Amino acid sequence: MDFDRLIPVMRKLAIQAGDEIMKIYNSDDFDVRSKSDDSPVTAADEAADALISTGLKSEFPDVTLITEEQADSHSLTDQNFLIVDPLDGTKEFVHRRGDFTVNIAYVENGIPIRGVVFAPAKGRMFITLADGSSVEETGEFDPNAMGPASPIRVANPDNSALRVVASKSHRDQATDDYIGKYQTADMKSAGSSLKFCLVATGEADLYPRIGRTMEWDTAAGHAVLNGAGGHVVRFDNHTTLTYGKEDYANPFFIAYAAGVDLKAAD
Repeated sequence: MDFDRLIPVMRKLAIQAGDEIMKIYNSDDFDVRSKSDDSPVTAADEAADALISTGLKSEFPDVTLITEEQADSHSLTDQNFLIVDPLDGTKEFVHRRGDFTVNIAYVENGIPIRGVVFAPAKGRMFITLADGSSVEETGEFDPNAMGPASPIRVANPDNSALRVVASKSHRDQATDDYIGKYQTADMKSAGSSLKFCLVATGEADLYPRIGRTMEWDTAAGHAVLNGAGGHVVRFDNHTTLTYGKEDYANPFFIAYAAGVDLKAAD
């Protein structure tokens, strides 16, 4: 994969998809339907997916593309592939809470090594550059020209006062019990893949996820966190979370800054 070519394409498509999403988000009303797994889907999911899929297939026709909104792609398998969640955090979108993202990532040999996470309602954009390092872009988000970008890096955590981020809409007792194993100084909630990015920027140290996710939910955020010096491991045995699994379903996992003293699962 030519990363010098890939990154601008992913970035451009994420911004364009974000523009389409915000048109619907800012409209007076929009329909919400349920998919076969009872998760919500809107016209914004579908518009963003069509734009991103068309763009990626045009630019990289020989690369396998997995996307949440196209069920026929979920049976495809490959070592190297593009993976997309065109609107991660649909529940946040529906409730107009703003914590939703456009996620585009490239996986190589089971590891997401490049990714873009764009939160259009929050005005935040996180990108892995061609060299694999992660930055946060600010400015006008011109799809054709990258604006000012600052390198991001995980914090040096204080294990006696960790800052934890957890899911806004999937918080449960099991999550709270696990967080209770740590000495914490701050707790915040966030939606979608923004949680990975908050660890990547040093705004949080630890993000445990004890609940169902799919690879398209996590790949882009995982790539951004990797590029900022962080890690994502399985909850059960603390081995690296890998991609290309059967049905693209994730086990429980922990995302964290290097230096966090991870606690074992019960």
